[in-house]
Amino acid sequence: MRRSIAAAVLAGIGLAASIASLVDYLAPAPAFCADTGCATVRASAWAHPLGIPMPALGIAYFAAMLALCFVAQPRARKTLAIAGAAGALALIAIQAFAVGAWCKLCLVADTTAIVGAAVVLVGARTVRWRGAVASLAAAGATLAILLVPHPAAPELPTGTPDFVARAQAPGAATIVEIVDFECPFCRALAPKLDDAIARAKAPVRIVRKMMPLPMHVHAMAAALAWCCADAQGKGDAMAAALFAAEPDELTPEGCERLAAQVGCDVDRYRRDLPAMAARVAADIADARAAGVRSLPTVFIGGTRVVGSSASTEELVAQIDHAAR
Repeated sequence: MRRSIAAAVLAGIGLAASIASLVDYLAPAPAFCADTGCATVRASAWAHPLGIPMPALGIAYFAAMLALCFVAQPRARKTLAIAGAAGALALIAIQAFAVGAWCKLCLVADTTAIVGAAVVLVGARTVRWRGAVASLAAAGATLAILLVPHPAAPELPTGTPDFVARAQAPGAATIVEIVDFECPFCRALAPKLDDAIARAKAPVRIVRKMMPLPMHVHAMAAALAWCCADAQGKGDAMAAALFAAEPDELTPEGCERLAAQVGCDVDRYRRDLPAMAARVAADIADARAAGVRSLPTVFIGGTRVVGSSASTEELVAQIDHAAR
């Protein structure tokens, strides 16, 4: 009976994660998963198979699994569990090797699908009435915990690009920087922006979007390298290293050396590199759709700052305003 209850609870957890993820897909700004990795996954080509939001498929799967926990259909339960686990493994592989980023809610759903399938296959049976109350109570508690949204992100001006709105997170001023690491003007703004972030009164999170310009020979190599480092949680350190390097050092080989210096797993870096072209292309598409025509372009909250002429004091004021 414990295995049967565990299968029902796991289905409830997966259902809750899928519902929360769908809310983030459909809302103007994410309420549950505002991290950069989550935004990258939502913006990827894999997020809407056949035009259907991926979380909607998760809701259908976990709802069916939860229902089958209480229906005496062991063959259907096992068949669906195996299919769900296979799909979850495929989605984890896609995040790892195709998207190059991780969504926390997706990982919760995928993990529960895999563990739930294992529980079903090792002997979970139909939940009888004695265990039904406990199962539903546990699943309901899980739903309540996961579906309580975070505090709302700050209000943004009308016309704020969607990718900027999705990047916002409550409790911090969010800076979305559209960057070319070889661009001299991006390089001129970088130290002022770093200084402003250090001096700001509010917590600050920075989200970078790549826009390597064709006129800059090494910009694409640097953008791909940054994406690989960001996938390993080294995005800030890699950005600092790329800006500090001489432009002619931003060759593929030079970028790999910088990645090693900031602590990246070089073998993973090399594996991830080919897939990052899709992430860069998605960033470029977002920037062009938002009317970005020159670099640097930085969104502080929803305020667009173009060029490198802003002073550190002006940037500090913009950051503190965005946090209010």
